[in-house]
Amino acid sequence: MNIPTALILFRLLLAPIILALAYFIGESSKTLILILMYLGLVSDILDGIIARKQNISSAKLRRMDSQTDMIFWLSIGFATWILYPQLIADNSIVICTILVMEVACYAISIIKFKKETCTHAFLSKLWGITLLIAFTSLIGYNHAGVPFTLAIIMGLISHVDRILITLILPKWTHDIPSAYHAYLIRKGIKFKRNEYLNG
Repeated sequence: MNIPTALILFRLLLAPIILALAYFIGESSKTLILILMYLGLVSDILDGIIARKQNISSAKLRRMDSQTDMIFWLSIGFATWILYPQLIADNSIVICTILVMEVACYAISIIKFKKETCTHAFLSKLWGITLLIAFTSLIGYNHAGVPFTLAIIMGLISHVDRILITLILPKWTHDIPSAYHAYLIRKGIKFKRNEYLNG
């Protein structure tokens, strides 16, 4: 097993651990959950960097990375719901909107290409940063506020970008920085993806 695959599997393993901590230990586990969340983020950054350094950044690896990311962040979200159900209930409409858009991203890609979406877009990476800050506030301090609002706004924008990427692309491919770059691909204009994507 290579290092990038091991890092992806490590992040996948964190998901049930995080859920178990929230369910069985409760609020007293929030510090540990946050530590595991940050470790997961570090593994997400490193797997892409190492894969490119070792020249093993294949479509299969990137698809595995993308699906693991989704499972990992969902586990963080469900852990937050377990710990602070009222906090999630108070913001259920916008959370459901993001989840519906996530489903739409996958549905459109599967309908069009018979494969799940795997863009690793730049705006999605920015959304990941805002999610990290928002979940730190939610889990660590039982507070939504500005960090949560920013994460929701960034989530909506990044999902629109991902949907546009899928609609614009003439055929399925992975690691597309933005809808603009999908347009470049459609027009046959080359660009260096690694200049935009680092994780």
